[in-house]
Amino acid sequence: MCVAAATEAFAQDGSVVLNNQLQLGDVITGVTLNVEDASDEVSADVAAQGNSLSGTVQNGALDLSSSQTLNGDTRASTTIVATGETEGPLNTTTQARGNYLAAGAYGADLTIEGNQVVGPTEVTATTALTNADARLLGGASMGSTAIANTTAIGGTGARVEGIVSQRSDAGVRSETFVASQYIPATGEVIAQSLGNAIAVSSTAASSQGLVLRQRQAGDAVTANVSANSGNAWDLAGRARATANQSVLYNQGGSVVVTTDQSNLSQVRSSTVVTAFDYGAATANAAGTANEVSIGNNDRYLEIDNAQVNSGGVEVTSEFAGTNGYDVRVGAEATGNAVTGYACSDCDGQMVIANDQTNSGPVSARATTTIRGSGRSVATSATATGNTATFYVSRPGS
Repeated sequence: MCVAAATEAFAQDGSVVLNNQLQLGDVITGVTLNVEDASDEVSADVAAQGNSLSGTVQNGALDLSSSQTLNGDTRASTTIVATGETEGPLNTTTQARGNYLAAGAYGADLTIEGNQVVGPTEVTATTALTNADARLLGGASMGSTAIANTTAIGGTGARVEGIVSQRSDAGVRSETFVASQYIPATGEVIAQSLGNAIAVSSTAASSQGLVLRQRQAGDAVTANVSANSGNAWDLAGRARATANQSVLYNQGGSVVVTTDQSNLSQVRSSTVVTAFDYGAATANAAGTANEVSIGNNDRYLEIDNAQVNSGGVEVTSEFAGTNGYDVRVGAEATGNAVTGYACSDCDGQMVIANDQTNSGPVSARATTTIRGSGRSVATSATATGNTATFYVSRPGS
């Protein structure tokens, strides 16, 4: 059973939308698939959503004020038992989201005041292929995503301005587990967890003027992947956990953004990939407390960035195999990260104020074990407290 609160607002000239959503109960959805000797694709799309609002304005103006609060658990799960031979691809997507806000502006002005709060609850997404004798002849793509708060803004020929505030006191967890005997194709196993996420993309003579505030204070933000096969031709496991993330892109006008991020949670990301025989194998894990990326494909970019992390960031990545060819293992852990860039062909200018403080431990560990023979092995581990990158470059660079 899936229970969600949803509102859609479609606005025209000079429209005003006032939204207030409160979800107090749990939102739970789950799917179990038992398949045997499937001759075609096997797929599952599973989602649990607490509060959701979407709005669009075209050739006018929209003043959007939204408040979303979630105080119940949000859980999504997918369990698969695939006996015999699965000839087509196995594709699954499992998503658990607390609060979701989406707004679009096309040849229009969008003014937004968004406030999203998730209480001390659980936001979890899990996917599992449980029978170790599974033969996935068509390959597999299996992913789990858990996000407490999401705000997504898009526009074309738009002016976007306003304030977005997000706070999560939730534990945010994603996990994807695969056990199999044989995968003679591409196998992708993914887990992603985010406490707070803001994405803004505007093109074709657009501009942005935004204030973004994010707070993550739950016990943990975790992403775990375990991808296992007796014989895999091209097997990859990828896990990523981020407490606060803001990613912005603009084209055709100025960008002036103030970002304020704070994390108290433990951030943990773990990937384990095993295969007795393998062609190519990849194990990658990444964890970040606070992340900001702002790009303007035009001449003026102004960023006032403040990031504080006191939670630990722990990342581990591991591969173990016996006989095969190429292995890539990577682990990357970061406390605070900010990137800003503008267009050099547009006589790009940047005005940057950056303040980063990290007091939590940051660790990354990568392990590769080859018990028999292999052709190539590349293993890397990087841990960084604070990192800032600002540059002016050509479009597309």
